Amino acid sequence: MSRQVREQDAVCAIAQGAAVVGEWWSLLLVREVIRGRRRFDDLHTELGISRRVLAERLKHLLDHGVLERRPYQQRPTRYEYHLTDAGRALAPVLIGLQDWADRFVLGDGSVTGDAAPGSPQADRLHTLVGSRVPAPLRLPATGGGELDVVAGDAPVTVVFTYPATGIPGPLPANWSQIPGAAGCTLENRLFRDSAAAFAGAGMALRGVSTQGPDEQQAFAEAEDLPFPLLSDVELALCAALRLPTFRAGQALRLKRAVVVVDSARTIRRVLYPITDIPGAVEEALRLGAEVAEERRVASGGMAQRLRASTRR
Repeated sequence: MSRQVREQDAVCAIAQGAAVVGEWWSLLLVREVIRGRRRFDDLHTELGISRRVLAERLKHLLDHGVLERRPYQQRPTRYEYHLTDAGRALAPVLIGLQDWADRFVLGDGSVTGDAAPGSPQADRLHTLVGSRVPAPLRLPATGGGELDVVAGDAPVTVVFTYPATGIPGPLPANWSQIPGAAGCTLENRLFRDSAAAFAGAGMALRGVSTQGPDEQQAFAEAEDLPFPLLSDVELALCAALRLPTFRAGQALRLKRAVVVVDSARTIRRVLYPITDIPGAVEEALRLGAEVAEERRVASGGMAQRLRASTRR
């Protein structure tokens, strides 16, 4: 369990914070709740932790206001664990730790917006297939207000993440020297030019970066984008999906990826790493259309079974 903070560390926020979430299981519990696993049995299965230790760690996080319990079933009453404001504020801490480990533990220490096929980052992203995007997951959007990452009015949502655009600018120094960083304006323009084809195949588009809403709004207006850009400035989506990042201009930037999600919030396809931007936009259209068609066939089969059952 947590250590007692030494008297000489009483005013040290690092020591105080470590006493709450610095223990291995506590950090992993926060990671899993951010990812949408909120029930005791789901956490137990995912983490492989003993039930006793899990109960102790959950109580510790509840006592310190990181988690709260909400009933989801009556007779008997069963609870889910949800993040409080204090818990949600840990998303940048987790992603900062992930970024550091991707660079210095799993990587060679260099700053890069790219990754190699088969790298730990690539493997991590491809394991998303079959998992679900937590609900709700709403982010500030161009046009004002917030939007769910998964569109509620489309069979399929294609989410593409990108590092940063230069409007209103400027980009960080040496941006073009960081592998994989350049090309965000081109990427958005290619998705813009293909937006009608995506919509015609039953897909909604969402572009996501860690830039602020005002920066995204200026870019969307300048480029006349027909789809929303979402600001993950607080790294909520990044933490939920453990998306890869790199640090430039004193900020964490999302690496370029495409995630195809169906209307049930299940992730069906992932494109990562992306080195050929025009090819990736074409592949996103193909994969998204493939998933949309699968959804239509499945819906048609379900409707036939329902009609058959009502005739019996």
